[in-house]
Amino acid sequence: MCLVYILFSHNLNKFYTGFTCDGLLDRLRKHISNHKGFTAKANDWNIVFSFKCDSKSQALRLEKKIKKRGAKRFLLDRGLF
Repeated sequence: MCLVYILFSHNLNKFYTGFTCDGLLDRLRKHISNHKGFTAKANDWNIVFSFKCDSKSQALRLEKKIKKRGAKRFLLDRGLF
């Protein structure tokens, strides 16, 4: 089982979309801890959306769909933001 998730940073006023086949809270800790990449720019990331997928390929397809649409628009379309 894998998860697709959307994070939001108030400091950056930005969304981040990703997927994990590990625990979501462990992945969030990695985003917040000292690492390189987009999420290293802030340490106030919060989970605003997560969806369980049956397989890694399904998670990758959903992640791509969200990124293509835009996380904010994806959430607005579903009344989640």
